[in-house]
Amino acid sequence: MPMSSAFENRLYPRLDEIVAHFGTPFHIYDEAGIRDTGERLKAAFAGIPGFREYFAVKALPNPAVLEIMVDMGFGFDCSSIAELELSRRVGGNGDDLMFTSNNTTRREFAAAMADGGSIINLDDISLIEKLPQMPELICFRYNPGQRRTGNAIIGKPVEAKYGVSHDQLLRAYAIAQDRGAKRFGLHTMLASNERDYTYMVQTAAMLLEQVERISVALGIGFDFINIGGGLGIPYRPEDAPLKTDAMAREITTLFNDFAMRNGSMPRLYMESGRYMTGPHGVLVTQVINRKEIYRTYVGVDACMSSLMRPGMYNAYHHITVPGKRETDSPQIVDVVGSLCENNDKFAIQRPLPPIAEGDLVVIHDTGAHGHAMGFNYNGKLRPKELLFRQDGTVA
Repeated sequence: MPMSSAFENRLYPRLDEIVAHFGTPFHIYDEAGIRDTGERLKAAFAGIPGFREYFAVKALPNPAVLEIMVDMGFGFDCSSIAELELSRRVGGNGDDLMFTSNNTTRREFAAAMADGGSIINLDDISLIEKLPQMPELICFRYNPGQRRTGNAIIGKPVEAKYGVSHDQLLRAYAIAQDRGAKRFGLHTMLASNERDYTYMVQTAAMLLEQVERISVALGIGFDFINIGGGLGIPYRPEDAPLKTDAMAREITTLFNDFAMRNGSMPRLYMESGRYMTGPHGVLVTQVINRKEIYRTYVGVDACMSSLMRPGMYNAYHHITVPGKRETDSPQIVDVVGSLCENNDKFAIQRPLPPIAEGDLVVIHDTGAHGHAMGFNYNGKLRPKELLFRQDGTVA
């Protein structure tokens, strides 16, 4: 949800001091909030032995944040050599790393299998030929095709470029088994920013069903299923949060039922990024201009290169002005940056309290896919990243 009251109460009394020292704009991440979310996720799934979160590095590839994930016992979901390298530098190794890529080169697979290796999660049956050798543990990404329509970010599974089709799945495992694989996993990723927990329960049920089908057909067992990421957060104040505890209870029941039928159960993995860090980061920027033409434009010193989700997806990010209440004589404004692009807007026709040049503006929920999706158009540099540590220091 928009930044927690706990984060706001920690940050806002210190904000002027932080701005004076570091300057604007900057993303600032809340260590206490990240840890709380991680610990609650582990507690929710404690009934499934071996549950593990593999943090999606693409969401926030910052070494300081990755070190927090290691400290909580999490692994890393990687999709490039750079993400593997970042994860290894903070201590990830072997089964701590899940390498899920698409349109992958032989060089990338070689990197994923070097330096202690990683769990290889193949996106396509043809990629078997690109592996330097068949690892003992292999996983495939499953695309079931016809399923409930996705959202604008991920689209419909049948139209997605990702995954092994239903008709190919059994053959993929048979080939891997024939080439020497001894241990197996099954992965899918069918949602993005999903707040209906039943969709994730259905995903777990679907994967367990496929595990039973493949196990019977090939006489193999599965180490794990990975239900992917996609756990959503409420970007708007009125949005209901994901019911994590209900999701965990129902998925745990599915696993227990599976064990009753089969005598054992696979481990459960997931690879949440946005859910772990999204609400625990904000972009702090300063008003540098007000322009009054056909609309009122509030110009700030950050731009779309700092946070491209509003311009790319028309995504909503809540905005507050420290020291001013949202109900204080709101004015309808566009909040904009300085790029030579008309979609360089953080908010369009948004009611905000009266904003003057020099005011600070806080853009919420930038802790995932914010800085990570930045770019350098117009030669703009991406903003600095700060960590608000549990002890109150800022790094």
